[in-house]
Amino acid sequence: MPGPIRLILAIHNHQPVGNFDHVVEEAYQDSYRPMLETLADYPAVRLSLHNSGSLLDWIEQHRPEYIEQLKERVDAGQVEILGGPFYEPILASIPSRDRVGQMQAYRTHLETTFGQTPRGMWVPERVWEQSFTRDAVAAGLKYTVLDDFHFKNAGFSEEELYGYFVTEDDGKMLSVFPISEKLRYTIPFAEPEETIEWLKEVYEKQPEAVVAFGDDGEKFGTWPGSKQHVYGDGWLTRFFQLLTDNQDWIRVVTFAQAVEEVSPLGRCYLPDCSYREMTEWALPTDRQLELIHLQRKHRKEKDWPEIRQRLRGGFWRNFLVKYPEAHEMYCRMREISDRLHQLLQDAPELEQTEKFQSAQDHLYRGQCNCPYWHGAFGGLYLPHLRNAIYHHLIEADCLVEQMAGKTGRWVEIASRDMNLDARQEIRIASDQLVAYLAPARGGHIYELDARGSFVNLLATLDRRPEPYHETILAHASGDLAGQNETASVSDEIVFKQEDLHLKLAYDQWTRKSLVDHVLPTGMTMEEFRLGGEFVGEAEKAVFKTSLKRSADRVEAVMTRRCRWKGQTPLLTKSVAVSTSSPSELEIHYRLDDLVPGKPVHLAVEFNFAAMAANVDNRYFYDETGSSIGFLGTDQDLSEHSRIGLVDEWLGLDASLESSQPAGIWAYPLETVSQSEGGFELVHQSCAVILHWEFTPDSHVWETSLRLNIDTSAARARRLAASPGSTRMTVES
Repeated sequence: MPGPIRLILAIHNHQPVGNFDHVVEEAYQDSYRPMLETLADYPAVRLSLHNSGSLLDWIEQHRPEYIEQLKERVDAGQVEILGGPFYEPILASIPSRDRVGQMQAYRTHLETTFGQTPRGMWVPERVWEQSFTRDAVAAGLKYTVLDDFHFKNAGFSEEELYGYFVTEDDGKMLSVFPISEKLRYTIPFAEPEETIEWLKEVYEKQPEAVVAFGDDGEKFGTWPGSKQHVYGDGWLTRFFQLLTDNQDWIRVVTFAQAVEEVSPLGRCYLPDCSYREMTEWALPTDRQLELIHLQRKHRKEKDWPEIRQRLRGGFWRNFLVKYPEAHEMYCRMREISDRLHQLLQDAPELEQTEKFQSAQDHLYRGQCNCPYWHGAFGGLYLPHLRNAIYHHLIEADCLVEQMAGKTGRWVEIASRDMNLDARQEIRIASDQLVAYLAPARGGHIYELDARGSFVNLLATLDRRPEPYHETILAHASGDLAGQNETASVSDEIVFKQEDLHLKLAYDQWTRKSLVDHVLPTGMTMEEFRLGGEFVGEAEKAVFKTSLKRSADRVEAVMTRRCRWKGQTPLLTKSVAVSTSSPSELEIHYRLDDLVPGKPVHLAVEFNFAAMAANVDNRYFYDETGSSIGFLGTDQDLSEHSRIGLVDEWLGLDASLESSQPAGIWAYPLETVSQSEGGFELVHQSCAVILHWEFTPDSHVWETSLRLNIDTSAARARRLAASPGSTRMTVES
């Protein structure tokens, strides 16, 4: 008689850094806890289980009983603990040294927690590049698991994938298991008998085969409708019972057991890849829509399943092209990693200090993958996740400054290519703030960090087309046949707010600060809000730049010759910070060579992210200091010299002052995006536009602006909560 087929069940549980406690708690109660409790009743069923470090960190703080229950299953030999990078970064998005560092750190942590040294790893989002092989081996890992989609793109047929392979890079060997796409779709969505019947087919073709299932644990209780299906209707108990009843020919094993008992099928080299849906999401929106329409057109044709196997989507790294905001986080993260590495090169003894280890941990947390991309889940579109990334990166940056010997009041300025675009950017920093300027892209400030509250006030997000917007528009028009088939966690179309189709809007310029606009005379706020023909060279112009330095003040001076209708004035705008006001940016605008008597309507746009909208303790105030409405409300002020934005929860007060009274427009920027629960409207930032409409009587016009960032409330609260600590809880 042939030996039994070996089935591996791999479950990956993950919650991103910075997620809300109530969201994680709900996932714990609906998925993680009941899965483990059900497993205990079926000793013949084994799991290879991966909890991401960010989730395990939360569990250790809030649900320590889970650790004890899991350790019992580990000690009983029923659960194999899988390792991987600690805070679930996309490995392609972080330096090799950090890949190894994260994997080693989590391996040590899991060994300490569960008494079992992980030999296998879960690859975050199964985003794979061949060079990861040597990094995993360097971290002490022996095997991993990827989708069969990776293998099929390397030329394997499905029948060749009932086992595992070895791969190699630079002479380092790693075993790789293929995940069955068939099982990813039947478990837990089809009846358990369908999975058993398919396994029987495999068994009859290839006795002693090894078949692996691997997917998100949230499918088992957290995804819409899955809790009732998996637990309420008894799907999981029926599945585990069927596996138990058929253990004469199905043996449920862990990866570790399979490696010990079965030889590899052979050697393989896999292409840069992820799971099928991820490769589709990585495509530019237009190309993604083309693929969706192609699938819709041909899906009922006989040969479509075979043709679909030959289709490939995009490459994960192109999310950094598709979403410039993800690239900004990536470049900021790389900068801090490089600075930490350089510190270690210069002073190796730092590695053992608490400050260095804390900075490295914050860096690793700031590499968590979820807000660096977007697919069927919120990801990049969720402000609290982006804010959490920046929180940890800014805190790491502050610790780096301290280890570099900066104390007291200080300022500095530097220029280099900071965002990998082959252009020079400018970094202006003090002990209170950091500003990044892009002279070659409109002279914008594209990042503005408030050190006291660990907040990037320019963690903004432009509104852009997404493929699922077709679904929203089709649903609103009643054209159900025209709804596109974007990958989703639920077939049900859910709208969290009404009339979302009316909220779809796309930005014609990037929503940063110091964005210049030349407007038609008499333009209203609503006309500006809608965009239009006024968008021109001002929003993206290239500036010549010079830097000025002294011991107590630094300044970037940017100049360009404008090409306005009917005149070509010389625009100079400068940004400075001084030790006397380290929390304030001094901004100066000057126009030379104006044509007297010719009307001018100049606007300068600022954006403020990270501050929640429509909440009692988040509000605007005017030049008298009086509250004028929640953040997220429209403001249309005339002849004002000051506007401020307060977020009392963050302990943050940002104010803008102008020496020349200005009209001030302010309004919310909201995206319509897709998440696990459906389509939703998400507040991203507040746009604040200062505009001056005048007819010059001379060739010169100028104004001085002051952007003050007061974080004294945040610092006082932090010191009161934990004297001497630099930590602050992350929440939106």
